Amino acid sequence: MKNLRGTYVHRGDVERFKRRMRATMMAIGLVTTAVMASQHWAPLDADAAPLPSLSSRPELRLLSARIAQVRTGFSPADHQLERWSSIFGYSRRYRVDDVLAAKVYDAAVATGIDPELAFPLVRIESGFIPTAVSPVGALGLTQLMLPTARAYERHVTREDLLTPEVNLRIGFSYLRDLIREHGSVPLALLVYNRGPAAVELDRELGVDPSNGYERVVLRSYRGTGLLD
Repeated sequence: MKNLRGTYVHRGDVERFKRRMRATMMAIGLVTTAVMASQHWAPLDADAAPLPSLSSRPELRLLSARIAQVRTGFSPADHQLERWSSIFGYSRRYRVDDVLAAKVYDAAVATGIDPELAFPLVRIESGFIPTAVSPVGALGLTQLMLPTARAYERHVTREDLLTPEVNLRIGFSYLRDLIREHGSVPLALLVYNRGPAAVELDRELGVDPSNGYERVVLRSYRGTGLLD
């Protein structure tokens, strides 16, 4: 079967999915408006007839059916369509192939890192080169030092860190923990780049620890860095 990902056919599927969901939500809104407009609210009276059940009103049955459709409408195929739509967007924006973009995206989501932060970090750290090695020995896509990586996976090897899936999983886990520890994305990025000892020493001396790294990674990003 021909792979249609990234083609006009695939993009057409994405747009049709979005239009279908917009139409469904609009239908719910119209039915809700109609129901509310048809109601004649009055003070509760002990002798009043009981209010009709949802199943006794055709418009309410329709509304209930529409809500159920929306709740269950995201099939695994729909979720995959939405996932690939995001992946292709990042692939185009950062000019990387869709396979690598998928690995970065999936690792970010799995570890709770916002992909909007994950992609620029990988770009700055390694230029999306899985086998990148820095002069000081930092390895792979997220430029991990081996001792740092072994704090997360004890038996990880140098060769493991040149594997995208392993490197991204550990690198994003480390970044996630730094963000949670420091409560600040810029500060977490500085610790990620310079190391905790160097940043802490500057702060104790009353010196600004910034070397500009965090500004380059973040640029227009204003999120919390985390998905949860």
